[in-house]
Amino acid sequence: MLDVRRLRLLRELALRGTIAAVAEALSFTPSAVSQQLATLEREAGVALLERSGRGVRLTPAGQNLVRHAEAVLERLEQAAAELAEARHGPAGPLRIGAFPTASRAIVPEALVRLAVRHPALEPMVSETDPAAVAHALRAGDLDVALIHDYDLVPSPLEPGLAAEELCEEEMYLASAAPGPDGQERQSVHPGGLGRQGERLDGQGPRLDGLEVLARWRDAPWIMPGPDTLCRAVTEQVCRAAGFVPRVRHQVDEFATVLAFVAAGQGVAVVPQLGAADPPPGVRLTALPVIRRTRIAFRSGAGPHPAVAALTRALRESVPEGLGGRSGPGGA
Repeated sequence: MLDVRRLRLLRELALRGTIAAVAEALSFTPSAVSQQLATLEREAGVALLERSGRGVRLTPAGQNLVRHAEAVLERLEQAAAELAEARHGPAGPLRIGAFPTASRAIVPEALVRLAVRHPALEPMVSETDPAAVAHALRAGDLDVALIHDYDLVPSPLEPGLAAEELCEEEMYLASAAPGPDGQERQSVHPGGLGRQGERLDGQGPRLDGLEVLARWRDAPWIMPGPDTLCRAVTEQVCRAAGFVPRVRHQVDEFATVLAFVAAGQGVAVVPQLGAADPPPGVRLTALPVIRRTRIAFRSGAGPHPAVAALTRALRESVPEGLGGRSGPGGA
């Protein structure tokens, strides 16, 4: 009989690439991971790993077993969800990951709703960059997490995870007036622009496409740190506008980014949730870029009563003016 815990280790090795990375993520020693995988090979009766330089890689038999492991782990999540519903419904700890703008604008209201409806539930929120969510969910450090991606920089779900759409946001160029050529720029408050770029407040046309960015090609830019999706999308839209941005400041929190813009320290690309209350002197110009937020969890865990309760509360807590989703999978 194959051991599920060892199957999980093999799956993680397939995803992370090295035994050391698996050990670090799951709080094992590398030698313990190696021993468990060696035992799994004996149970399977066939080689699952082979040497590749200083590391290892999965054999074809190992890759096939990983596919079965994904199905087994998903069914176990489904079984846990059904048992939880039969026992007590939404109760006990619920570990939630969320990126900062969602932590501020969506999660608090959802927690209030959970407290009223399910007082036995114990939600625990950790701010988590979407890039770290997949590993945290698979390792069991999180039960549910909010993630985001962009239409210009899509981020496919990793194996072992499932997700439901939550909302969509416009993206804005934040700049201080006047523009780099001394001209005032057309801008609006978040929520005043339509998806196709038309103004909805009757005040005339705005600049279409990404041409507005090209006018700031020589300006200093304020960006999030490396290896974040927000940084990647800013670099991508600038390249689409025909230039490579000159980064002067690296700032992750969007309220601070807008304060830097107001102080004349540069320009930035910010999402709608991060631009809800801009300081005086900051102009926001809508860009043809959309940020999508999803609710992610382990495959098979969607029906779990705690996960379902949080999903409902999050949907009901999306601020007005954002494109929301009314049910699983979107509308």
